[in-house]
Amino acid sequence: MKEPCVSIVMLCWNRKEDVYESLQRIREIEYGALEVIVVDNGSTDGTQTMVEQEFPEARLIRMYKNLGIEAYNIGFENASGEYIVILDDDSFPAKQAIRRMVDKFQKDPQLGVVAFDVRNYFNYDEVKTMEAESGDVNTAAITKDYLMSFNGAGAGVRKDIFKEVGFYPEDFFLYNNELDVAFRILDLNYKIEFFSDVVAYHKFSPQNRASWRAPYYYTRNAFWIVWKNYPIRAAVKQTLKLIYDCLYASMEQRTNVYLKALIAAFSQSDAIRNKRKAVRSDIVQRLRVPFDVFFTFYR
Repeated sequence: MKEPCVSIVMLCWNRKEDVYESLQRIREIEYGALEVIVVDNGSTDGTQTMVEQEFPEARLIRMYKNLGIEAYNIGFENASGEYIVILDDDSFPAKQAIRRMVDKFQKDPQLGVVAFDVRNYFNYDEVKTMEAESGDVNTAAITKDYLMSFNGAGAGVRKDIFKEVGFYPEDFFLYNNELDVAFRILDLNYKIEFFSDVVAYHKFSPQNRASWRAPYYYTRNAFWIVWKNYPIRAAVKQTLKLIYDCLYASMEQRTNVYLKALIAAFSQSDAIRNKRKAVRSDIVQRLRVPFDVFFTFYR
């Protein structure tokens, strides 16, 4: 039986050494029908040349500047696979992950996203021998009490569903894009499930490499997630809560970044105009959105 094609889409920007190692690891994946797409967001450190010279099997798509997560969508649109695997430029799947992912999808037509078990690369030697070897064991983390999003450093999605919901929200630039997609996929009655035997490795940094960017974009985009996806009553309630959190966190942590994000959410809201489509109330109630975490960067 012919294997379905799987497209790995990696977005990179000025991390040549990480991209090199990730692509080397991808070569070790035990799956035949694999397409690798590297979307470069205007790197200036020689990443593009390295990919072309060292990994001719990968398709390189060059962006003229750093477009943020919008560039991912170029890769998704050009992917020919039935399934897309989303990676960061410093993450890669385990050898058996793709085959196991495909098996999950084929067994369950309502499964829209396979959320990988994204593990810390720096513990790679400790955890690589812990992967489950049996495909007969139920490794899904399923509960009736909540719904899940996924980690963009390792996730598989059906391309047709991904395309139907419009891929990633291009206006977000960075962060919270997975959450926005999760709302829309769940609203189509597809499932997002985490599997402990579908593993990816990610180079978690011991320090916040994003500086002001992470609190700014997480906070601004939190407002936009609410305005795009929440029913009106829930949207008003959560918006007031977010405004309070911005004010409190600014005073508590002695920073103005949350206030800047608050102002930007309103002043730049034309970017999401006409993109609102409220999801079902039960999705809002059950999908875990870590709003409180967005206001902890300077504690």
